[in-house]
Amino acid sequence: MTEKLHQLAALLQARDDLDARIAALTGRSARPGDIGEFIAAQVFDIELSGTAVQAGYDGFFRSGPLSGRTVNVKAYGDVFTGIDISPHLCDFYLIFSGPPRSLGAVRHHRWQISAAYLFDTPRLLETLASRGVKVGIATSIRRADLDGALIFPGTNGTSPLRLTLEQTALLNLFGAHVT
Repeated sequence: MTEKLHQLAALLQARDDLDARIAALTGRSARPGDIGEFIAAQVFDIELSGTAVQAGYDGFFRSGPLSGRTVNVKAYGDVFTGIDISPHLCDFYLIFSGPPRSLGAVRHHRWQISAAYLFDTPRLLETLASRGVKVGIATSIRRADLDGALIFPGTNGTSPLRLTLEQTALLNLFGAHVT
């Protein structure tokens, strides 16, 4: 029993050291959401807000077809468990998700991006309201909603944001890795 505590203490110290290095690189914390915001800013040319706790949105697109529009970036281990929708409006939600978690799986989810979704916030809220879905923390999203918002891998064909080969390659850096 004592050996497990020693192992845990050493592993937590190693994790803290890695988290400090990640925070130094990103200028934000090593929490999944802050890492997702940093990746989104680099890949999609998003100007992040000066604070990681900006109400309603995390920044705005600096260039491209969505230039000047606000975006709330979310990163989830598994988007199928629901998304958090703020009562403060933004133009778009950009969501990174790992693969769906299998039933009974261990709670740990590797940090990876297996899919990215771009939701037009007013359209999403209208769709959810028409179904009587309560909006807030862990808002239930249907598979069809996700399919309609998919921008990576591939696209749904109606998204205002088309990924370049470079953007796709950058997101692939965070895909599944064999260990």
